[in-house]
Amino acid sequence: MTPAEPGRPSPSTLHIDPEVISRLTASDAGPIEISISLAETGAPIQEPPVTPIGPLAGLLTSGLLEPGTRLRLVQTRANRSANATVLANGSITVEGKSRAYSSPSKAASAVTGTPANGWVLWRVPDGRTLDELRDELEDDGR
Repeated sequence: MTPAEPGRPSPSTLHIDPEVISRLTASDAGPIEISISLAETGAPIQEPPVTPIGPLAGLLTSGLLEPGTRLRLVQTRANRSANATVLANGSITVEGKSRAYSSPSKAASAVTGTPANGWVLWRVPDGRTLDELRDELEDDGR
């Protein structure tokens, strides 16, 4: 890498996954425009706001549940447990699973291997279930 001249930023390298390049070049849509925007050093990059959808949307928009909240599922008799994370879009990712789930029950079913009520199985760090948070939301009329 060549050192930067005084007053100029250091050169950067952009790595693009070969699969992405293959998909872009295989497209029949004609020319492809790629735009890259770089913030100046120290300037925060503004992420576009995400509007949550699905069953957790109300809890997220009310503030009863925050993006990034860690969820825990424990079934002692089945000797089963799992951790998950709530995403800003309202979906849930489960550790060890490769996809996001659109509802607490779908995420719980991915852990249990059977139909499951994720509203009563997933707990937030303070021990409350998602069902209890949902009841609180309804009680507050939020």
